[in-house]
Amino acid sequence: MMAQYLEIKAQYPDALLFYRMGDFYEMFFDDAVAASEALDIALTKRGKHDGDDIPMCGVPVHAAEGYLLTLIRKGFRVAVGEQLESPEEAKKRGYKAVVKRDVVRLVTPGTLTEESLLEARRHNFLAALGRVRDDWALSWCDISTGAFHVMPLAQARIGAELARLAPSELLVSEGVEDELREVLGDLGFEPTVLGAASFDSTAAEGRLATLFGVKSLAGFGSFERAELSAMGALVDYLDITQKGRLPLLQPPRQEAVSRLMQIDAATRRNLELTHSMQGGRAGSLLSVIDRTVTAGGARLLERRVSSPSRELDVIRERLDAVRWGVEGTWSDTLREALRRVPDLDRALSRLGLDRGGPRDLAAVRNALAEADTVSGRLEGVDLPELLGRSRDCLTGHDALLDLLEAALIAEPPLMVRDGGFIAPGYDEALDSARELRDEGRGIIAKMQGEYSQETGIGSLKIKHNNVLGYFIEVTATHADKMHTLGDRFIHRQTTANQVRFTTVELSELETRILNAGAEALEIEKRLYDTLKAAILDVAPALSELALALAEFDLALGLAELARSRDWCLPTVDNSRAFHVERGRHPVVEAALQKAGEPFIANDCDLNASADRASVTLLTGPNMAGKSTYLRQNALIALLAQMGSYVPAERAHIGLVSQIFSRVGASDDLARGRSTFMVEMVETAAILNQADERALVILDEIGRGTATYDGLSIAWATLEHLHEVNRVRGLFATHYHEMTVLAGKLEGVKNATVAVKEWEGDVIFLHEVKDGAADRSYGVQVAQLAGLPKPVIARARAVLEALEKGERDRTSPKALIDDLPLFSAAAREEPKPEQKGPSAVEQRLSGINPDDLSPREALQALYELKGLVS
Repeated sequence: MMAQYLEIKAQYPDALLFYRMGDFYEMFFDDAVAASEALDIALTKRGKHDGDDIPMCGVPVHAAEGYLLTLIRKGFRVAVGEQLESPEEAKKRGYKAVVKRDVVRLVTPGTLTEESLLEARRHNFLAALGRVRDDWALSWCDISTGAFHVMPLAQARIGAELARLAPSELLVSEGVEDELREVLGDLGFEPTVLGAASFDSTAAEGRLATLFGVKSLAGFGSFERAELSAMGALVDYLDITQKGRLPLLQPPRQEAVSRLMQIDAATRRNLELTHSMQGGRAGSLLSVIDRTVTAGGARLLERRVSSPSRELDVIRERLDAVRWGVEGTWSDTLREALRRVPDLDRALSRLGLDRGGPRDLAAVRNALAEADTVSGRLEGVDLPELLGRSRDCLTGHDALLDLLEAALIAEPPLMVRDGGFIAPGYDEALDSARELRDEGRGIIAKMQGEYSQETGIGSLKIKHNNVLGYFIEVTATHADKMHTLGDRFIHRQTTANQVRFTTVELSELETRILNAGAEALEIEKRLYDTLKAAILDVAPALSELALALAEFDLALGLAELARSRDWCLPTVDNSRAFHVERGRHPVVEAALQKAGEPFIANDCDLNASADRASVTLLTGPNMAGKSTYLRQNALIALLAQMGSYVPAERAHIGLVSQIFSRVGASDDLARGRSTFMVEMVETAAILNQADERALVILDEIGRGTATYDGLSIAWATLEHLHEVNRVRGLFATHYHEMTVLAGKLEGVKNATVAVKEWEGDVIFLHEVKDGAADRSYGVQVAQLAGLPKPVIARARAVLEALEKGERDRTSPKALIDDLPLFSAAAREEPKPEQKGPSAVEQRLSGINPDDLSPREALQALYELKGLVS
């Protein structure tokens, strides 16, 4: 057995080998040591190899999925080695023959299909990067849904596209990983490296043609060599990991960078589109806007958020669909039907990979039934174009639906081997076998009564187990009596408290019953294969139906969001306008609503002309809401172009080709980058890539270095954005000197976030208005943060001296030298003089509202008014 293990393990040196031994998957040697640590399970030993103990650990087969998920999340790959025959079959080849085993599947992060291993509302992409000479292409698929895409792209766009897709696993060719090490390191990818043969573009054509059963790929599009290379590597890897059982992939769809809004990795992170800064889904834009009720609709929403469109026709089609949902009265009834739709895509995938079961058949049946319901409710309804096409995909499956409804019970079991999922009356042979099996149970009960009466032992039972089959069981106290009854009762086994017997009649009946049960199970397995084949014959049409249901779910979900949050329908056109009235940040507003606080809405006007940029220079203190204002306008543009209503009273968005954000920064210790260096790298990417249709939001450029260095970098950056990139942008800064640029550059204007000072404290009004801030209120914010009072007092003294010196043209160094060191360290700010209660407070303290009549309350109000005057 160990020789067989070592032979199989040698074929998969980079994976943990789950070696099936009966009801357990066992692991040995280094695999056992690594798995026991990763899974927190006991490490034991079994036998010796080269004189040393062999480490061993194992997991039960019935609980293997949970352990698989843990291992995959910790970065392991797992080769699942199954028994390909029973021990009885092996013994036919000789008494000491070893059961045949082989790997039936290689489990990796990008090839998961099990429901328990996947997030239902997220895609699980496997991606491959192909390169032929200087041309690059990215291909990606989700084998759990069948989605298959390919895109040619420049090397500079690799990081941005990988950030958009966030694949679970990335395939690259030998040598390429070194070239991409920096980009992949930024994104946290550890790629799977394949041999160059997997990426051979000529061999790829043959692989793809075989997969889709065609002679030429011309019907799917005109693919460049790099695209063929990437797609071919995906298919080759799936062939390796699935051991020749390829998933139901849809024909490849060509994507183009030019059709999508470009958002780089840093901007996605800053805007928290699908994940918050903390790493989870909570607090992201996606978590706040997701009102979908189906898994397919949720995955479609994630794709739209990650990939807003740049095509006006597509955007307007999607907005029309949402408007139909907002204005219609049938939304609730349709959403109720959609709520019952199972995950059709993933059921189809499991059936195609032969990892499905009766519940996947039932999922297809239920999805078809709900699609029929949705289609019926839309009969005669005037639909927008996108939803009209979707409705057409919901019908035409009556024959398959009738077949599945007739064949399946309402709630089938999970596994085929459990049986009992075919409905009574569907198959005569099955009904006959079941009748014999079920009548056999009645006969057993009758026989038990006869034996009990014959022996006079009331506690006599006929039981069954997998070792003895059916047997008669009595307590040990009745054993002698059974032996005195002659040869009729044949002794089988004695345990501590019971004695077990059998009879010739019982053995014959057992054979008939077992054969009937096995026959019924075989018939059900055969019928399962027939039903599965009927489904897979129309799999492409069912995939279209699944997408159609997702489109309805997404449109109605966004409509529900727009109604409940009072969002508006944006105007999106081909201009360079950007006009938002009373815009809000969707995530911050949702958080404030939970706390019962209002969100202060603000306007934004970045209307650029054909030859002129439009940049708003935003000043104001920290904590006043500058970063929120910057982000909310970027999110409004993104929401509009993904086809959603937006959080504003009115919005006019000229097409945005790119969104760039540099808001906040942290150091990158692993790569030796300071906070300032990270900030400069991100700013360089913006200045080098932004085109005239870009929307750029920049927050506090230059803050990580000396004041004059930072000011000069920020100044030059703003000039470049205005003169060269000619973007629409928001530029927040604490360098008040920059406000003079509004008078020098035609497309730059000043705005500030309003604050109010009250008795030494600062009150944030969160209102954006024209003009420039007069100061940054840093000391006041520090006071709010809880800095010790002596520190605040000392800071005020230094600040006053510096401001006075600036007015008097005195050098800062001279001023600092004149300030007595530690002069305020031991002193606290003088406390304000304590005053007695005012006349109003004295009068109020004597009023008990519960004792006042309405007339007396009104009179008291007049008195208080008089005291104030």
